[in-house]
Amino acid sequence: MPIIDLISVHQTQLLSISAIALLMAVSPGADFALVTRNAITGSKRAGLYTTLGIATGLWLHIGYSIAGIALVIKNSPWLFDAMKYLGASYLIVLGGLSIYNSKKASPLNSSGKSGISAKSAFSSGFISNALNPKTSLFFLSIFTQLVNASTPLTIQFGYGMIICLAHIIWFSSLSTILTQPKLLAQLRSRKTLIDNVLGAMLIAFGLRIITL
Repeated sequence: MPIIDLISVHQTQLLSISAIALLMAVSPGADFALVTRNAITGSKRAGLYTTLGIATGLWLHIGYSIAGIALVIKNSPWLFDAMKYLGASYLIVLGGLSIYNSKKASPLNSSGKSGISAKSAFSSGFISNALNPKTSLFFLSIFTQLVNASTPLTIQFGYGMIICLAHIIWFSSLSTILTQPKLLAQLRSRKTLIDNVLGAMLIAFGLRIITL
């Protein structure tokens, strides 16, 4: 393929993946509900660590897609189903705990903020994204349709970076906005309602995943 045509193909892929990555990041889903819950219940720091966990989970999907395992998952329904049910179960449990703990006062640390540890926030973000079949389907479509054998590894890693950065920018911004002092005070005054709503959202996302 002539170099000019090859560049044109990569530019088209770049625009397509950038648009899809942006829509994927901002669309309401389990990651959105989780970052919102951890930022409001915990702190901006908890929201940011949740975001880092989500970003790390994304690189797991990016890695197996580039390695070609995406084709294995696509052609092995039992493996995809295992990921689906594990991810769904995790979200349902998180949602149930959120509703169960909705009326409990959040323990405060020395800074006066709820005590969600960095490790807990990161782990919840990573597990939520890594076991989310919606994310798996996204990467299956990207790396089996838009990306082909002629796409260099450097370009594929670049696409992965774009997807990852879109999520980091969006969820970091969300955590920052939600934890503005005045807004955060109002949100925390409605803690029971918000915990119940976000818990119900997580359960709903989990149940929806099962039906995929």
